[in-house]
Order: sequence, then C-alpha cells, then structure tokens
Amino acid sequence: MQTAQEINPAAKIVPDTASNLSKKAQVADMFNNIAGKYDFLNHFLSMGIDKGWRKKAIHEVSLVKPETILDVATGTADMAISASELKPISITGIDIADQMLAEGRKKIVTRNLQHIISLQTGDSESMPFTNGAFDAVMCAYGVRNFEHLEKGLIEMHRVLREGGKVVILEFSHPTRFPVKQFFGFYFKYILPTLGKIVSKHSRAYTYLPESVMAFPEGKKFCDILTQCGYKDAKARPLTFGITTLYTAIK
Repeated sequence: MQTAQEINPAAKIVPDTASNLSKKAQVADMFNNIAGKYDFLNHFLSMGIDKGWRKKAIHEVSLVKPETILDVATGTADMAISASELKPISITGIDIADQMLAEGRKKIVTRNLQHIISLQTGDSESMPFTNGAFDAVMCAYGVRNFEHLEKGLIEMHRVLREGGKVVILEFSHPTRFPVKQFFGFYFKYILPTLGKIVSKHSRAYTYLPESVMAFPEGKKFCDILTQCGYKDAKARPLTFGITTLYTAIK
C-alpha cells in the first residue's frame, strides 16, 4: 500500500521546515498571516488570468444546475462569489484559516450576498455536513495544501449527492517551450520575490512553487480521484498548462 507521501509528494512540502507543527497547522498560520494581501497578490501575480480560470470552473459547476454548492478551502471566497451568478439556494464555504474567512465575509457583505453565501471554519478532512448534502463541490487551489489528500477528497465525495459534480482548480506546470522555461523562471524567482515583498511573509510564496512542482497533476490526479470513488475524472489544462481544471462525478 502506498503511503500518503507516495500518493501525494506535496504532502511533505510545508511552509516552514523548521516548525514542529503539522502541515495543516502551518498552512492555516501562513494564510492567516497573508490574508490582508492575498487577493491583491492573487490577481497581481497571475496577471488577472485567474478570473478567467474561475469563470471556466463555474461553467462546469453550472452544468449540474446546482441548488446547493460547497466551496472547500474557500479562502477569501472568490469562487463562492463567482458561483453566486448561478443563482443557487445556498453556497457554503469552509476554510481552516479564520483571517481568510474574515476577508471573505467583508466581500460578501459589500456585494450583498450574505443571504446566499455563508462561510465557516472547517477542515476538508472532517466536514460537519450530512451525506449527499451538496449538488456540487468545488475547490480552487486548495487540494495541494491538504495534509491528507485522499482523506479530503473522500470527504468531499461523501457530502456530494449521487450524480453531483466535483470541480477542482489547481496549479500545474507547462511542458511546452518556451512557456515551460518562462513559467519556471517566473515561479522560481520572480513570484517568490514579489510575494515576499508585498506579503511580508518569508516563506508563503516560496512554498507555493515548491508544492506545485511536487503535486501529482493531470492523469495522476485523475487516477487519485477515481480511487477515491469518483467517476469520469477529467483534466483540462488551461493557459498552456499553468493551471488545470479537474472535473468528476459521484
């Protein structure tokens, strides 16, 4: 039987190698520390392309005509807010970083979406929802940070209704010249430097490329989804493979 780190090598990549805290605790602490700068850096460092990625993900969610949506690792609620255009009855967002949720709640109130979107502290590996509670479960750039990838994906599967859909966005790495070379240089040198200057966090934007490079992408991740009980797992590379859109059905 494969270990968690053999299935997901990114499990051993942590924000602070000198810390005795678990990966989960370190990730929560890291995002709490950069919460105030997260949205700016997210859009700035992706040059605004992230908005198009979310739009494609929300289109996939729309295909099951969801009334109830769960956004795992919701962060500052960008995906949840984007999904509100589908006019569901409710969207629930969970995250382990309270400060990220606080930033998300501000945005939700500003957009007068508090009657649709609710955010709560929650762990992907143990969620306080009944079996089959949601028509769609989505997660944008969060599964890479799971301490136990399979456990989180199985829990997401549990709370999804039969015939429901999981939609996941995650960074990947391009393979074609010259995008591969440019992306590698940007991810290794430019992004960590700019991220550190703006966020004032020494490791957050070094952890990002390290965890991306270690994460099982494409077919490997689709195979993991299948092992976790999902059907028809698909991977769709976006923007030359900088990010990948994964979909699967329960």
